[in-house]
Amino acid sequence: MAKKNKQKQAKKGLKRRDLEQMMALHMGQGQNQGMLAGLGRLLPQGRGEQFLLGLLMGGGAAYVLSDEELRGKLFKGALKAYAGMMGGVAEMKEQLADLQAEVQAEQTGAL
Repeated sequence: MAKKNKQKQAKKGLKRRDLEQMMALHMGQGQNQGMLAGLGRLLPQGRGEQFLLGLLMGGGAAYVLSDEELRGKLFKGALKAYAGMMGGVAEMKEQLADLQAEVQAEQTGAL
């Protein structure tokens, strides 16, 4: 009876190990590789593909940087985004200070 149970457990363990390996390979994580191992597949592999991607990216950057109106719009948008983010951070700091004041007031028994 004990022999049958051991054989069943060995089969279950083997299936689970196989399933884990298949999941890891499917997710781009081969043996002993990290979570970001599959990112290399997103980039083109051949030299010709890499050249074309670089050509397109360089052409786009040159167009954006050479067009003064578009460049101005991009910088204005970036500054607005930065100002909005800094406003949000300032608001969070203010809320944190309010919460700290409330906790301190509760601890001293003022409320």
